[in-house]
Amino acid sequence: MPELPEVETVVRSLRPHLVGQTVRCAQFYSRLVTRGSRAHAARSLAGAVILGIRRRGKQIFFDLDRGLLYIHLGMTGKLLWNTTPGKHARAKLELDNGTLIYDDPRQFGRVEFFKQLPPALNRLGPDALDIPFENFYARLKQHRGQVKPLLLNQCFLSGLGNIYIDEILFAARIHPRAPVARFSKKRAQILHKHLGEILQLAIRHRGSSISDYVDGAGDRGAFQQLHQVYGRAGERCPNCATKIHRIVIGQRGTHYCPRCQRS
Repeated sequence: MPELPEVETVVRSLRPHLVGQTVRCAQFYSRLVTRGSRAHAARSLAGAVILGIRRRGKQIFFDLDRGLLYIHLGMTGKLLWNTTPGKHARAKLELDNGTLIYDDPRQFGRVEFFKQLPPALNRLGPDALDIPFENFYARLKQHRGQVKPLLLNQCFLSGLGNIYIDEILFAARIHPRAPVARFSKKRAQILHKHLGEILQLAIRHRGSSISDYVDGAGDRGAFQQLHQVYGRAGERCPNCATKIHRIVIGQRGTHYCPRCQRS
């Protein structure tokens, strides 16, 4: 699933093409991706002006002069600018200056029009890229349990997933099963510092293309070439040469170095 760096890259790649443009025609082809009345969504979008495009966590919002368009890429979703629709095209927006296609083979994503943001979509935690340390630390102290499941919880912090949590915990030298109740303020500061650094570095490298992810132009990211532990089970740790382990936490494959991340 595209995580915060990938979604941020998609938004940045599309923003210059979309802001200020008028939706001339909208078409929706999937009842799984676009729930409710697809005809109503198409009518509502026709003639709407795109005022802005923004990201929160893994979600994308098109702010319109009449409501908003909500997009979640799910596992395999792509937003592609000025490309020919393929067999997995689930939505199409024809704008003044081109066409935006939502492509999604597995149809786990969502493309929906709302007059107002539903409360269920506004219950996410603070964005992982923007949260100040004091807020992060205060929220951390309210929880128990292991650190990786907590960071996966989008109500605690929005935008993180398997790839970047593994990379952040490795950089911070924290075991993915470490209990957050035992975190000192200093250790929380280390985690917060590496959280911001890894996300910013991944954005600079335009995200990680492990399988389906591409940006709005159809270009792959490059951060997968810099992964230190994710997807590298059995390989040598770049710090100490110990073999990287893979375990399952919360039904998620988790990669870590047993020597560098002892606790």
